[in-house]
Amino acid sequence: MKDGYVLKSKSSSSVSSEELGLINNLTRRNFSSEEIYVFSVVLCDNDIDRENERFTDSALEKLEKLFVGKTGILDHNPTSENQTARIFMCRVENISGKKNSLGHQYKRLLAKAYMPRSTKNEDIILEIDSGIKKEVSVGCSVGSTSCSICGNNIKSNFCSHVKGKKYKKDGSYEICHAVLDNPLDAYEWSFVAVPAQREAGVIKSYEISLKGGEEKVEDVIKTLSKGKSVSFSESQATELFNIIAKLKAKAEIGKVYQEELKSEVIKLSAMVQPEMNLNLMKSISEKLSIEELKLLKDSFKSKLAKTFPVKPQFTPEKTEIEKNQNSQFKI
Repeated sequence: MKDGYVLKSKSSSSVSSEELGLINNLTRRNFSSEEIYVFSVVLCDNDIDRENERFTDSALEKLEKLFVGKTGILDHNPTSENQTARIFMCRVENISGKKNSLGHQYKRLLAKAYMPRSTKNEDIILEIDSGIKKEVSVGCSVGSTSCSICGNNIKSNFCSHVKGKKYKKDGSYEICHAVLDNPLDAYEWSFVAVPAQREAGVIKSYEISLKGGEEKVEDVIKTLSKGKSVSFSESQATELFNIIAKLKAKAEIGKVYQEELKSEVIKLSAMVQPEMNLNLMKSISEKLSIEELKLLKDSFKSKLAKTFPVKPQFTPEKTEIEKNQNSQFKI
């Protein structure tokens, strides 16, 4: 679950001295308990969510530290106007007697957030207390997204499994899901309208690096193709731009090579099958991939070698006398 909910609490209006101390560590001036509104929120857990993804226990423990001080916004829209609250306390909580869908101890990331009591926040506080604003979704990045079946990067060519499908593992069937581990950063958490954003969850961010960067760029493209948002830092955006520029340069080289292959295939076709219409061959070659053009070129070359065997240029023709020489000794 990468989307969570505000916990119902009878003591949401009271602030302990310990909590007030943690809150005032984040404020520019000290606030009194009467000036502050506090509420508890479950950010995420270690169960398989609606997108068939799951945080590991160690990931929750890292997120416990990363989310402290992070701001709460509306609909993942990172503007100052949408800032509503801030987390001042966060901890991983074991729910006694409850198991996740894998049969393991259920754990969740519980946070406490605050906002100042003000005229501007009166409506939001009322909506939280009345259960209108209840659902939340977290925004973070993770360094590892592995397949629960084979353990490989679920988005790489080394994994052939499909999220949501069942596969046999250790003698029993298990739903394939992405295991999210090694959180790199926590950006924010947001109040969301679940019916409007059914798949709201982790806003994926990618640590782009030139080593293996192509694969991660593919991950970005896949995410964007699903209509999901992707967050980048300024340095990541610059590096992504550099990767795209290099890919464009490679694409140009590939385009030139493909044109050379087309020209060679057309020439070989004219030699091997002169009856083939030249325009028709040109039209066919336009629709072929580089691999298909290479196969056709090799095939034509093979046929050409059989039709016109290669012979050294300066090899002399054998004369009739040479051919008949010593024939009297042949049986």
